[in-house]
This record gives sequence, structure tokens and C-alpha cells, in this order.
Amino acid sequence: MLQKNCYFGKRGCLGDGRLNSGPVVRRDNPNFVITMNKKKLGYLVGFLLLLFVGFYFALTRFIPGYGELQLPVLSYVKSFSFSNQEGKAITEKDVAGKVYVAEYFFTTCRGICPKMNTNMRKLAGDYANEPDFRILSYTVDPETDTVGRMKKYADSLGADPAKWWFLTGRKDSLYHLARGSYLLDDPKNNEIDINDQFIHTQFLALVDRGGRVRKIYDSLKKDELDELGKDIKALLKEKASAPRFANSLFNNNPG
Repeated sequence: MLQKNCYFGKRGCLGDGRLNSGPVVRRDNPNFVITMNKKKLGYLVGFLLLLFVGFYFALTRFIPGYGELQLPVLSYVKSFSFSNQEGKAITEKDVAGKVYVAEYFFTTCRGICPKMNTNMRKLAGDYANEPDFRILSYTVDPETDTVGRMKKYADSLGADPAKWWFLTGRKDSLYHLARGSYLLDDPKNNEIDINDQFIHTQFLALVDRGGRVRKIYDSLKKDELDELGKDIKALLKEKASAPRFANSLFNNNPG
């Protein structure tokens, strides 16, 4: 049925003059254009989101460790040279490209040291077949802990001399390394006469392939030892980075 004053675009009318129960939306109507633009924008955002998710998935699949939370760098291990239980000189070059745990103890200790090294023995067993993992056990009492004594102590733990090194040398060098590199004691204690110094700590330092200290752990706490095991696996997956030049002339803190 035709209606008077009915024209195209008028509410209630069709283009041929017939009545329509609903509104007529014209393509040149601003509201129609805005609606279409919103739809296109939604499609574009959805497409970009899918593209991003796909790209991220590809990176996590083909790049080991990508997307995983990285341990921070706490310090850089300075150069060192000590003798192990076999009388062999061990330097920072021997652990280049390796992941290792550093601890400090003394063979006559009857307190925390036996517990620490019992835990280290388990750790050594867990990674016995891992060619890029080491344990470095430094003495805090080199006057007593000679190469021969360290050898006897290492053998009592069944330590593999190729992977678990018990190190002895000059006391001042051992202590400066513990404080300045591994962060296992307060560096201010270096100001005390070396003959009056004695480090006794249950803490361990985890070092990556590039000679960087990544985390400190309490060796007497099971939950932290569990974290240590997980973190070792994560660092073994990381590619070796070029070691930073570090010596007493430069600040050893990352920055």
C-alpha cells in the first residue's frame, strides 16, 4: 500500500513508497559508516592478535628458553687459580662454558659442612652424566686443608675428581673470591686482618656458562635445593655468553 509523503529513507517507508514496519538504514548514513568501520577494526585487531600468538608460539618452539623467566645477573666471577684434590691447578678457564655451583667449607667442620656436602653429593649424582656441570668446593681453612687432606675428604664422599673439585690455596685469595665474586660473605670483612678472618656459611652460588653468578641458595633448605636443581637445568639450556672482563680494577657489580 502506497502512502502519501512516503519517500526513500523516511522511517516506515520503502523506496517504492510502501510502508515498512522497521527503520531503513541508508549506506550514506553516518551511523552506518561508523558501524562498518568498527567491524573492520575488530577484524583487524583479531587478525593481528592471532598473528602475534602464532609468532610467539613459533619463537618458544624453535628458540630454547625463549619466553621463560630469566635469572638475574648478580655478579661476575673474577679470575682465580687454586689446586684441587689431585694437585691440579684449576682456573676460571676450566669452568668456561660450564654451569657450576660454588661452596665454602672446611674438612674439620662438625656443624653445617657435613650436611652441606651430603646435599652436594646428591647434586653431583643427579648430574653425573652432564658433561657441562661442575661443583667447586673451596676451603676456608687452607692451612689445615692441604691437597692431601682435601683428597682424603673428597674420596670419603665418592667425589668424581673430573667434575667435583675441592680447592685450596692462599687464604686471602680464597676469601676475596668468596666475597667479591660469589657474594657469599660481606665484602666489608676484607678490611679485617686476614689472620683474624673466618668464613662459615651454608650458602651456595650458582654460576652460568659465562662466569656470571645468577643466584644464591641456602644449602640446608630443601625448597631452595629444589629450586637450585630446576635453575641448573634452565642454565644448562642457555647458550654460553661472552664472559665479562672482571678484575680488581673494575666494579664487579653488573650494570
